[in-house]
Amino acid sequence: MFYTSAFFLFIPKSSTVIDFEEEQESIEDSDELYEHHRIVVDKGQALLRIDKFLMDRLPNVTRNKLQGAIRSESVQVNQKPVKVSYKVKPLDVITITLATPPRDTEIIPEDIPINIIYEDDELLIINKEPGMVVHPGFNNWSGTLVNALTYYLQQLPTARNGEGRPGLVHRIDKDTSGLLVIAKTEYSMAFLAKQFFKHTIERTYYALVWGIPKQDAGTITGHVGRSAKDRRVMTVYPGGEFGKHAVTHYKVLQKFKYVSLVQCNLETGRTHQIRAHMKYLGHPLFSDATYGGDNVLQGMPTGSYKTFVENTFKLMPRQALHAKSLGFVHPTTKEFIQFNSELPDDFQAALAKWSLYENQ
Repeated sequence: MFYTSAFFLFIPKSSTVIDFEEEQESIEDSDELYEHHRIVVDKGQALLRIDKFLMDRLPNVTRNKLQGAIRSESVQVNQKPVKVSYKVKPLDVITITLATPPRDTEIIPEDIPINIIYEDDELLIINKEPGMVVHPGFNNWSGTLVNALTYYLQQLPTARNGEGRPGLVHRIDKDTSGLLVIAKTEYSMAFLAKQFFKHTIERTYYALVWGIPKQDAGTITGHVGRSAKDRRVMTVYPGGEFGKHAVTHYKVLQKFKYVSLVQCNLETGRTHQIRAHMKYLGHPLFSDATYGGDNVLQGMPTGSYKTFVENTFKLMPRQALHAKSLGFVHPTTKEFIQFNSELPDDFQAALAKWSLYENQ
């Protein structure tokens, strides 16, 4: 299943939309794939089950999806969760957090190996390899993680009518490695989307950055939005005049002579947030061509040192960023669970070379 950012501003029957909070950004602009509605029921509305009421007012939303959202408490009436059997009343205030509706684009299942580190009836945890695109898009309609998941889920005995439907709740960049959670049911999709919406998902990344930050730990706060000069690049607007609110907490884990291993914890999930924030701090990610990290930014770019850096770039020809751990409340057990992953081989090789250089 592929999710798109196309939202619908609409006037529903027998109700008034008084606020459409555009917390959901497009799939090209955020790691969070949800939309939010707020509906005030009309004074003349007759008593009606809430799932039937919403079915008539939300485009492209199935009854199963709505019922899953209600059970996961992603649908609330007057700021309180309700049961599927609840009947809406005049002037009820209904708020809904949903995964964005599927795009009409056909997803072709492909038998592509994926590294599944955990699976149960509700979700999958994937350790994505660097270089794999998460979702189909321009110039990448095949070979993506979604193509692979569609194939995998079709093979499961639990797939409804033989149609596997991967629930993409968040994403990471093509050349970023690490952990992703995938919902297998409508209920889990809604439950996880709600946690992303409220920023309660714990996400830890490891980044190798140029230079040594002045402080061993800190918080970077600055709106992140597309650069006016290059739409492929995100930039930080500290005054908040453009972009979206973004917060990254960082801690230096290891210092080398010219680079540092840094832990980054996301409070928000904007596109390229860590890459843009670390560049704004003055420490672009090592080998990050998009943000200038594929040049010698520390030390003299000459002689044997330049050769050493260029050889290290060859070992890790992508931004040095890995989604190390992921923690959230499980949809059915309601317990907080956390997953960790090892750094991939290219990341470990780059660290090993810098460690050897340090000790020369």
